[in-house]
Amino acid sequence: MEEAAKHVGETACIHGKVLSVSATSSGTQLLHFCEAGRACGFSAVVFSQDLRWVGDVRSLQGKEVDVQGKIHLYKGHPEVTVHDARQLQGEAAKLPAIPKNYDVSKQSKFSPGQRPSSSHKAAKYPHSAAEALTDPSEPE
Repeated sequence: MEEAAKHVGETACIHGKVLSVSATSSGTQLLHFCEAGRACGFSAVVFSQDLRWVGDVRSLQGKEVDVQGKIHLYKGHPEVTVHDARQLQGEAAKLPAIPKNYDVSKQSKFSPGQRPSSSHKAAKYPHSAAEALTDPSEPE
């Protein structure tokens, strides 16, 4: 893991045991390979918009994985951004899909796969279509 900092800008395969998986407030998942978390030599990052392509990374805790990708620095810390499940090998090769009711942002009113109710649309658009088509300057 400590070697990752020497290979910034290169595409590499990093092997290690995922000791913990944490999430940021925006839904980004962080795979930590040492007890010190981000203070350690390397992390893998999965942004919330990529979770549907990667899978449920929370199940990787305690498993040996290979992470492939370009190593870059974020706030002086080497990491690989995982955009696709094919970047993960080893025990991670068969990740389960993210549950359909899993709301990565936990900030929105609706979870993926749910649509707003008709009452929500009515509140947003209080005027009917007929009212929108009439010109107030024309006599009735």
